[in-house]
Amino acid sequence: MSKGKMYLSLVVGFVVVFTLMAGAAFAAPEITLKFAGQSPSDHPATMLMNEIAKEVAEKSNGRIEIKVYPASQLGDYELVYEEMIRGTIDMSCTSVPSQFDPRLELVYINGFVKGYDDVKRIFAPNTWLFNKMDELNQRLGVKLLGFFIEGMIGTGTVKPANEPLNPNVDKGVLIRVPNMDVYKLAAEAMGYRTVTIPWSDVYQSLQTGVCEGVNGFSVAAAYTMLRDVLKHWYMTNYSLECLNYMVSMKTWAKLSPEDQKIIAEAVAHASAKSIEEAKANDEKYMQLMRDQGIEVHTYSPEELVPIAKACASTWPKLKDKMTPELIDEFIKELAPKD
Repeated sequence: MSKGKMYLSLVVGFVVVFTLMAGAAFAAPEITLKFAGQSPSDHPATMLMNEIAKEVAEKSNGRIEIKVYPASQLGDYELVYEEMIRGTIDMSCTSVPSQFDPRLELVYINGFVKGYDDVKRIFAPNTWLFNKMDELNQRLGVKLLGFFIEGMIGTGTVKPANEPLNPNVDKGVLIRVPNMDVYKLAAEAMGYRTVTIPWSDVYQSLQTGVCEGVNGFSVAAAYTMLRDVLKHWYMTNYSLECLNYMVSMKTWAKLSPEDQKIIAEAVAHASAKSIEEAKANDEKYMQLMRDQGIEVHTYSPEELVPIAKACASTWPKLKDKMTPELIDEFIKELAPKD
């Protein structure tokens, strides 16, 4: 064989091998899962959703494709949860609604997390909180895979609040709260008047004066969604914004144990990363708020004690809806010891 023909054969061979490898890498997936999120595309939660999808694709050699739908593209978190029960949406990184079982508000009780050392201890896999939330979700046909820790929660307003650290003073602000007793009771204990407004309508409600502030938002969520309308941010750390990585039990049952492991590990990696990044994200987005012209108010842990106590005073009122057994167990397991 001449050198020219040998060279040509080698080139053709490399082309064939490359084509086969590329074809294998980009072959149509065997499984496609819809992954619903409620956060904007530039939000840390959505970024980690994309990292989960990438890790799962790589570890399954492209057999499993996860399509990420941020910004409530598949509906708000209440609708998404209902569709996961039905099996028409496979996964989500969203709030967990309580209309199907009020006890699911457990993860959002205000006042029991003081800082990120508490977060690492309480929200890790196989802790009391994780196992209890998984148990409650599975009763409805949804499995908890992990928590996305977004950050500590404050209150954003379009006008100044009166004495924000004094729970005994009417704040003079009507704030939107999520449709959950844990937020409504705690906000009112802190001195705010409250109104419930769907997540997707909050921006317009602040613009039109339907409400004058928001409760239940982390710094990142408030900045990415509401930076054009908020004027003040009170970083009172009275609660933790925690989204839930969940999967439909109908979807989960269709997956092999090996594929379940791939997805569970990817979520575990993202969940751990969210905890490590949460504090830095709080600082990052507060600075971005300042750059936007929002007045940011921060406080020492000692200054925040009255707010935490006001939130804790509402816990017994949750027994009617969430059962005395669950609240008593919660207080035993998670109430601050000091």
